[in-house]
Amino acid sequence: MKINSNTTLFIDRDGVINDESKKHYVTSIDEFYFLPQVFEAFQIFSKLFDTIIVVTNQRVVGKGIIAESELQLIHQFMKLEIEKCGGRIDDIIYCTSLTNDAPCRKPNTAMALQAQQKFPHIEFSNCIMVGNTISDMEFGKRLNMHTCFVKSSKQQPQLPHLLIDKYFNNILAVAEYLQLQ
Repeated sequence: MKINSNTTLFIDRDGVINDESKKHYVTSIDEFYFLPQVFEAFQIFSKLFDTIIVVTNQRVVGKGIIAESELQLIHQFMKLEIEKCGGRIDDIIYCTSLTNDAPCRKPNTAMALQAQQKFPHIEFSNCIMVGNTISDMEFGKRLNMHTCFVKSSKQQPQLPHLLIDKYFNNILAVAEYLQLQ
């Protein structure tokens, strides 16, 4: 994983940036709890990566539990809080589809292709995907990205795993590792 000035970071939201263990879905800003060390990690990421993109499956909208406008408020809150602490997120791309075979739903790759349309410099082989599910890892591998798995409240995969390049206990450990590359 060699990082250069054109390397893009793709990162999942639930279970990586925010706590997903308290409720099945985050339905408001009041229910959005940052995981420990997220702000410190994003300070590092912001120095390392030209582009940082959150890619997140959000069935909560497709199920009608919240409106898309509420999801956008949650994402605006997330971005602003990370910016207040010296980090940044360049874009947030989400999929609200209920069906697993939807092109936009991870592990399918439409969210990455959408990001590439917005940021034409993205070369997937020069990207890193950080997530907490095998679906996140498969998303990255389908595009020839390097993958970093973050331990979360979800069931953990048996290691070694063909889709996981590196395994970490938390997001700050990912950032500190990448800082050394």
